[in-house]
Amino acid sequence: MKKMMYVRFGLDLLMAVTFVLFFNKQVLGGLTFHEIAGLAIAVAFFTHVLLNWQWVKKVTVKLFDRRLPRRTKFGYFLNIMLLITMSFIMISGIFISRVVFPNINVGNEQWFKVSHISVSFLVLILVAAHIGLHWQWVINVCKNMTKFKKSKKSLSIAAKLTTAALLVIGIYEINETGFLGKLGGVARVLNVSSSDMPQKGGGKPDFDRHSFSENKSSATASAGHERPNFDHDGGGPERGMEGKESGFESPNPFVVIGTYFAIMSVFIIVIYYIEKILASVKKRKKITGPAAEI
Repeated sequence: MKKMMYVRFGLDLLMAVTFVLFFNKQVLGGLTFHEIAGLAIAVAFFTHVLLNWQWVKKVTVKLFDRRLPRRTKFGYFLNIMLLITMSFIMISGIFISRVVFPNINVGNEQWFKVSHISVSFLVLILVAAHIGLHWQWVINVCKNMTKFKKSKKSLSIAAKLTTAALLVIGIYEINETGFLGKLGGVARVLNVSSSDMPQKGGGKPDFDRHSFSENKSSATASAGHERPNFDHDGGGPERGMEGKESGFESPNPFVVIGTYFAIMSVFIIVIYYIEKILASVKKRKKITGPAAEI
């Protein structure tokens, strides 16, 4: 049982590390890694969903039952959101592929490009929320693996200091990367119709410049059936996956992992403590409930 728990933990950690590396397409071989690893993550993600399908069916049947814990309902809707957004990222990734599926051409490819990037930032928050909801399980696994023998007091102090440090670093990285601005791109993408997409010679508005990013860039589609070049070095929305708000981020994988794990940690901590507070309030109500009736 413990071995399976460690295997699951290891796979989840590997998926998380791989996912954050997607936010800089210059790492580990560039687009080749980005697309091939993306397909691997897609397989792993849908396998994870299938392995938990019985839980999904069981909760779906009892979804409107008042006795079903709110935590379970929240986890259910969070997982549905993850399924929808992850599916969109994977499908849009195939549509704009330049390495694995270079011959697939669809209309409004620039919209899929920008949407792929924007929704990825939303998924980062959803993944962090999912981890935060199961953070106690992560703590328990780490305790079993490391077998700490220090006093509870010293561990509690260390945990609080680590939490404070992660919050400070995470908030700093959110500001440095312009994360919230890029997250706002989701709303802007949904508000842009297909007629707003830039097409060569069509006199359409430049989506990168006016509708999505305040950075000045131009994205042009090539004529005929040739795939448009979305990998230019301008300051367009693809910067959202590549760098700091200033326009550049180190392609060093350790820097990328540190940056986006720090951002995720903010949302993990917030969800974990909200869930902890709500559980504490519920427990207190159960204890004081009978006494209040007396």
